[in-house]
Amino acid sequence: MSLTSPSLLSSPLPSRGALVFNKPSASSLAVSTARRGVRVVAEAAAVSSPASSVSAQRTQPSAAEVARTVVELAPSGTLSVVGADGWPLGVGARFVADAAGAPVLCLAAAGVTVPDARASFHVEFRQSGARTPQCTFLGALTKPSDKYELKKLSTRWETKFGEEIDEDRLYLISVERILHMEDFNEDLIRASNGFGPVGYIEGRVWVVPSEYSDAEPDPLRNFAESVVEEMNSEHAEDVHRIYNIYAESDFQALDVKMIWVDRLGFDLHVHSEEGIFAVRIPFSRQVSDQKAVKSSFNMMAHHAWEVDKSYATPEFEKVQFLKKVT
Repeated sequence: MSLTSPSLLSSPLPSRGALVFNKPSASSLAVSTARRGVRVVAEAAAVSSPASSVSAQRTQPSAAEVARTVVELAPSGTLSVVGADGWPLGVGARFVADAAGAPVLCLAAAGVTVPDARASFHVEFRQSGARTPQCTFLGALTKPSDKYELKKLSTRWETKFGEEIDEDRLYLISVERILHMEDFNEDLIRASNGFGPVGYIEGRVWVVPSEYSDAEPDPLRNFAESVVEEMNSEHAEDVHRIYNIYAESDFQALDVKMIWVDRLGFDLHVHSEEGIFAVRIPFSRQVSDQKAVKSSFNMMAHHAWEVDKSYATPEFEKVQFLKKVT
């Protein structure tokens, strides 16, 4: 890459402005020596107004927003219910979400359709083959009766799956509680390696139903995976350089992979001889479309290259890693 080379992605570089960073709390730094290494900072970017800036306290989506995003992206989940015969039953089911994010399932088995049956519905979505955020809904299995609502749900189903649906087969989970987990498998691995008590899931959060229904799914969700794939396959050197400049550790990174991107930033997995570490790098301002994402990455790669070549000096404090994955 040269000073006159084409930009990383086909969009102009914004001017560089003030940097935003998030310092780790004292309790986070005091956990174990496994939680060491990298500091997360936001990239330089022009800030048009205070309202568009990402505050130091908000560098990633809330649990409610992640759950809404998972429900929008996942095509199916697992329904668990006690049938009329008194036996518990778990079945897979495709679903769509209604306007408030409640799962609406298509059920063919008559034995599952107990009126107002207490039920749970588990949904997960694999992000770039590296992380699986998931959520479990607790409530009752009910039958939508409003004809207008059924029509809207039928339209959602056709949009998501490309097929018409028999409205008589649609059942709604009336959401009473939501359990969100950042990555169940990751937390089990960390616990088995001594980074937490067995049975304790660090990323587990009970989400208030009203907060869930008020939250919005991430605006980048429909193209996030393609952006991640492009960055890892076509711009791996830039991803690694961004990590080297915007993060700091006391070990050598053998490989750096982007695993997800959302409106507030992106997540990396850093592979080293000491294991795999996760680092979150926030954007300095929210992005809401593909053009803005590319512009932000383009600017970050350009700035990282300037610092790497000693053409510029980083004007930010690096924040240490807080999480070891494996």
